[in-house]
Amino acid sequence: MWSDGRVPAQPAAEERPMKRHHTARYYAHRVKESLTTRVSKLICAIVLGLLFLIGIISFILWLSLRPHRPRFFIEGFSTGNSVIAYNVTARNSNQNIGVYYDSVEVAVFYQDDQRLGGEPVLQPFYQEPKNTTVIAGMLGAGTSTATGQQWEQIAADRARGEVVFRVEVTSVIRFKISSWDSKRHRMHANCPVRVGPDGSLLPNNVHKRCTVYFN
Repeated sequence: MWSDGRVPAQPAAEERPMKRHHTARYYAHRVKESLTTRVSKLICAIVLGLLFLIGIISFILWLSLRPHRPRFFIEGFSTGNSVIAYNVTARNSNQNIGVYYDSVEVAVFYQDDQRLGGEPVLQPFYQEPKNTTVIAGMLGAGTSTATGQQWEQIAADRARGEVVFRVEVTSVIRFKISSWDSKRHRMHANCPVRVGPDGSLLPNNVHKRCTVYFN
C-alpha cells in the first residue's frame, strides 16, 4: 500500500500457450504414415536398383553377344589367257558367335559393272567363332561369260599399266548364339581389285578389306 492509501497495481499474469493434447489414435496415425513413407521409399530404391542392375547386365550381354558381320579380304587375283583366278578370305571375328553360310557365290566384274562370270564355290557350311575360311576359284571355260572383245579391252588396259575389277561374294547367312539361330540375312561383299601389267594383283591391294552389306 502506498502512503497515500493506494494499492499498487499487480503485474498482469503471463499468458501461457495452451498445451494441446493429442489422442493415442493421432500418434498411431502419425507413426503409421511415417512407416508407410519409409517402406515406400525403400521399395522405390530397391526397384530402381534392380532396374539399374538389369540395365547394366543387359548392356554387357549386348556388347558380348552383338553379332559382327563377317570380314572379307582380297588375298590374290590374277588374269591371263582368258582365265581369272581369285582368292578371298572370310573371317568370323566374333568371340562366341558362329556363322552359318547357306550358300556362297562369287562373281567377277570388269570396270565395276561388266559381269565376266560367276559360280557357286562352297557348299553350305558352319564357321566357328574366330575362324577364317578361304574362298578361292577360277573363272574360265564354262564359268566365264566374257566376250572376246572384253578380253581384248582387258589386255589393252593391262598394256597401259592397270586394270580395275570387282569381286562380289554373295551368300545367305545366319548367326548362331549358343542354341539360338538368327533369321537369314542376304549378304554381299564387294571387293575392288587392281592388277598390274603382268595381270597380278597390285601389292597395295593384297589383304584389302571388302565392303560388306545386307539386304
